[in-house]
Amino acid sequence: MEFANKEYLFLLLLIIPYIVWFLMFRKKSEPTILMADTNAFTYAKRSWKVMLMPIQLLLRILAFTMLVIALARPQTHDAMQNESIEGIDIMLAMDVSTSMLAEDLRDDSRDIKNRIEAAKVVAAEFIAGRPNDNIGLTIFAGESFTQCPMTIDHASLLSLLRNVQTDIAARGLIEDGTAIGMGLANAVSRLKDSNAKSKVVILLTDGSNNRGDLSPMTSAEIAQSLGVRVYTIGVGTNGTARYPLSVGNHVQYVQIPVEIDTQTLTNIAKTTNGKFYRARNAEELREIYHEIDKLEKSKIEVQRYSRRYEDYQRFALIALGALLLEILLRITIFRRIP
Repeated sequence: MEFANKEYLFLLLLIIPYIVWFLMFRKKSEPTILMADTNAFTYAKRSWKVMLMPIQLLLRILAFTMLVIALARPQTHDAMQNESIEGIDIMLAMDVSTSMLAEDLRDDSRDIKNRIEAAKVVAAEFIAGRPNDNIGLTIFAGESFTQCPMTIDHASLLSLLRNVQTDIAARGLIEDGTAIGMGLANAVSRLKDSNAKSKVVILLTDGSNNRGDLSPMTSAEIAQSLGVRVYTIGVGTNGTARYPLSVGNHVQYVQIPVEIDTQTLTNIAKTTNGKFYRARNAEELREIYHEIDKLEKSKIEVQRYSRRYEDYQRFALIALGALLLEILLRITIFRRIP
């Protein structure tokens, strides 16, 4: 606890002369009765009222003490403190091509139906676990754009992440396909002006580069020159995957081949001092994000600010209560008749 007006606490020193006065001089000012002989009272017992009379002194001292503390304006603890936290700049680059609707990462226990939903759920968990990081989101299919620039407003980021759908390619809003090079370049461009000690891109895709003006390795070299580390994740089972195909008003399921360019993804990671991961199911994808979370820890010193709250009310109430009780006792139980 801190006091905004500490100088008022010196008033507590007045308690000492008051106690001295009470014990040594107050009795001289009280009414007395002259008696010729007091032997008759030598063995008389003191009544309980007489024994409890000092409680009035204690109540006055308590009231005065609490009033002085209230005047000193007690407040909550430090409004500013230095802390060492883990914070880095991260861009998530997520494939949203129509092939991400394949259901080989389905997890009914978590209401995950396909690859894109698995990617969103696990990415959301990753974001929630890193409250001190600047995190942004790039999405790509045959083209790429930034869904959310880097921010510490993770509530907004998660809202934009939930809105990510593969229908932007299915409806022709952007060209379908897999432009890994463009997705990576877009994410790296968001990190080029970062002053963070650690800059990371987590690139997730389920295919091989077949669109875009930049090759994946060109983007990887740009990332390497800017000190950006890239973790690449290839999602999809081995062999073929169940895929929903719309035929008129009906949906038919077909098996499509899983074609992930693991060599290119490995080369991207190697060039940027990152790592390549392979996720064949939702649980493996979650474990990959957990491993990346453990790998990317960078200690930074920050100052945290918190609000100050006045805390005088309880002391003022105690002072008022003690004063009222002392007055009540003085005019009732300890009332004196001159």
